[in-house]
Amino acid sequence: MESTRQHKIARLIQKDLSDIFLRYARNLSGVLISVSEVRISPDLAIAHVYLSIFPQDKVASTMEHIEKDQSRIRGEMGNLERHQLRIIPELHFHLDETIERMERIDSLLKQ
Repeated sequence: MESTRQHKIARLIQKDLSDIFLRYARNLSGVLISVSEVRISPDLAIAHVYLSIFPQDKVASTMEHIEKDQSRIRGEMGNLERHQLRIIPELHFHLDETIERMERIDSLLKQ
């Protein structure tokens, strides 16, 4: 169960990463990156970031770019959050598959 502090920091990270990925996606031509959820560890050292990427055919290449630029993204986030956080958490990026699961369930229900 998340504490209030974890929840506030997770929302702050989600907001700042959304802004960063808005600028980041411009360089990837035609890709939309959305931060759907952030879960942070109790010691505030690790943030698990769940991303939704559209279109589906560019998911693998986009995740590869994001993993490669992970330290740069963390640095940008550190610049934005330097007055709110003492330690900038380590970022672990995951693909959010909620939309695909919903579509699969919808198609099964329609059958």
